[in-house]
Amino acid sequence: MNKSVNDLFSHNRLWAAQMERERPGFFTGLVKQQTPKYMWIGCSDSRVPANQITGLEPGEVFVHRNVANVVVHSDLNALSAIQFAVERLKVEHIMVVGHYGCSGVQAAFEGARIGLADNWLRHIQDVRDRHRDLLERLPEAQRANALCDLNVIEQVVNVCVSTVMVDAWARGQQVSIHGWAFGVHDGLLQDLQMTVASTDSIEPLYRAAIQSVVAARS
Repeated sequence: MNKSVNDLFSHNRLWAAQMERERPGFFTGLVKQQTPKYMWIGCSDSRVPANQITGLEPGEVFVHRNVANVVVHSDLNALSAIQFAVERLKVEHIMVVGHYGCSGVQAAFEGARIGLADNWLRHIQDVRDRHRDLLERLPEAQRANALCDLNVIEQVVNVCVSTVMVDAWARGQQVSIHGWAFGVHDGLLQDLQMTVASTDSIEPLYRAAIQSVVAARS
């Protein structure tokens, strides 16, 4: 059913009234609740809502989203969000979360031309090209999903080698970076075995995670 903008305001008021009725004081508590232990870096896809997937309340997860959950060292938006989460909010876990059936990853996989977004998707094509031999050895039906996994793993590395995380770990701050994938088809999160808690552990974990993708998709 199509909704107008005015319908959204109407639904908002109904939702706010329902929340206050079912959970008195909900909004009063929400004002004081921006103390998340988690940061979610995910895709902009509207089918992947961080709070609902994880069962976390508003205020419990700090969220940054973009097309295909990419972390680029020149993207001051993503880096500023990560720095704010780590240094100001003191999050303990950063989850980079891709999802199967991602339109951005599929477009990059196919080499489709979209327009301005091609420049953004080029980062995922770089992942595709870096792992071309691996992808070509997999069954064709598994390649796009494998690229979703590989993209997450590569973006975890990008978070780990950012100046924000290098500095945080150097001063002894306890922050773990996790690579996950979400199944839109079944609602389940998958751990891609790429959880990093120090600079020294990046390389061996990276190699093992890549091999896990190969084993799972072969």
